[in-house]
Amino acid sequence: MSTDVPVTEVPVSEVESLYRQLHDLLDQIQQVDSTPASDLAVLAVAEEHERAYRRMSSIGHQRVAEVSDRGMVGELGYRTVRDLMADRLRIPDANRRVHHMRMIAALRSFSGEILEPRCPNLAEAVAQGDCAPAHVNAVLEILNKIPQAVPADVKQTAEKFMADFARQLSPKQITQVGTHLLARVDPDGSLTADVDRKRRRGLTTGEQDAQSMSTVTGTLDPTARAMLEVLLAVWGAPGMNNPDDDESPKGAEDTADVERLKEAAGRDNRTQSQRNHDALKALLKAVLDGGVLGKSHRGLPPHLIVKISESDLHDRAGLGMTATGTHLPITDVLEIAAEAHWHLAVFKDHSAQALYLGTAKRLANQAQRLMHFAQPGGGGCSAPGCTQPSTHVEIHHAEKDWAKGGRTNIDETAPACPPHNRMVGPEPGQWSTRIIREGPDTGRAGWTINPASGPPPSPRVNRAHEVDELWEQYRRRRSISDAPQPVSPTPRTVDRIVASPQKSAIRLHRSRKMTTRRVGRRPLERIGTSRR
Repeated sequence: MSTDVPVTEVPVSEVESLYRQLHDLLDQIQQVDSTPASDLAVLAVAEEHERAYRRMSSIGHQRVAEVSDRGMVGELGYRTVRDLMADRLRIPDANRRVHHMRMIAALRSFSGEILEPRCPNLAEAVAQGDCAPAHVNAVLEILNKIPQAVPADVKQTAEKFMADFARQLSPKQITQVGTHLLARVDPDGSLTADVDRKRRRGLTTGEQDAQSMSTVTGTLDPTARAMLEVLLAVWGAPGMNNPDDDESPKGAEDTADVERLKEAAGRDNRTQSQRNHDALKALLKAVLDGGVLGKSHRGLPPHLIVKISESDLHDRAGLGMTATGTHLPITDVLEIAAEAHWHLAVFKDHSAQALYLGTAKRLANQAQRLMHFAQPGGGGCSAPGCTQPSTHVEIHHAEKDWAKGGRTNIDETAPACPPHNRMVGPEPGQWSTRIIREGPDTGRAGWTINPASGPPPSPRVNRAHEVDELWEQYRRRRSISDAPQPVSPTPRTVDRIVASPQKSAIRLHRSRKMTTRRVGRRPLERIGTSRR
């Protein structure tokens, strides 16, 4: 005799119902045939579509703001709302979205009251579908350049002025109009103070494109610009530091042979922009090779460290990844390797560098940090969704905290950026960590958010640093699914690590990936047992 268990239906809120209707409507719009419509009708619906998209961006700010207001960011284990947006909502421009929210969304104060948007006229234009995110970017960029000494009423008028133009103009035209505005707000520059220059200073390296190239944008204060100009004049002179000319003098102009430099200058077909690039690259290499950066940065040697898979090195194809998260084409990796000392990634029979420190030391040594970088998915912090690279992490005692008897062993620790390291604890909303001991993620750190009630969810691993591994996985089994996969009986070869030409050296070995089970007791006893 069986007893039916009644199923309790969760009531659907009004907002959920409306979004379901929205998706149903989008399905209909997606499938509708616009062939019978006139040309003007097709143009009209294209305009309406853009208006709807712009309105949705404004409503999206409200949705994310409510998630933040309810305290769900910390409860879900995220450090900031930006992290939640980037990981949970998969928003590709989370930094920009957060900035837009702060300026054009109605947010709550710490006391719970609703605050008006900082840019109310721009917020209204977005809500009505007249401005896209690119328009908002252009307006905010202009408003940010208004000196702090400008009276508040003038700033308010400027915001309304720019919002009105944003309803009619393209982002590029908005910038042009904004230039005229700034010229009238502070025509002689008398209101611009040093605090304004400091507020605007910055240097940003953009994402790598399909050719692994990066765009650098920045705003330099007057002194930084003057110093940069001296550097480019000395190191970027015609004929100097030309990577396409083996006879080109290296270093500063005054150290080069005059006749040799004159001949190299005659062969130099680079543009001034290219000479500037090569000068900066040559100076950076001199800094790295000269030991100016010291002996260590977060436990790693402050050199150019690159890892690449055995198969890519054999095939002379693919990309290497640096400890800072940059991808290098195979040709660049080989060029670096030609003049580099090598770092040992994984030890089959161990070496003099101990990887098992037990309770003797709290901090991981350099070999352990290199090992964590070389492991699959080991390009940075192990917390789910975190993109901080290896040069920004600490080594976290993932199995047991050091203060509670944890050991500093390579198979009991994991990389974690300082904010995530501090988010590990027993309280609800904090993270619990452990090293996964079976399945395809063996040896990696599993992070579990502590629930306020009920059983904890399954541990998660960070996939943000394993694009290279996912590519290899796809090549092997045509899938990048997280579904459990059988452990391959074929021994896996580990990544090789390349370091820039520095003294901290390392040899290459082809070896099996080492785990506690495979190593057994004898090697552990020979090295010394330890945990974090």
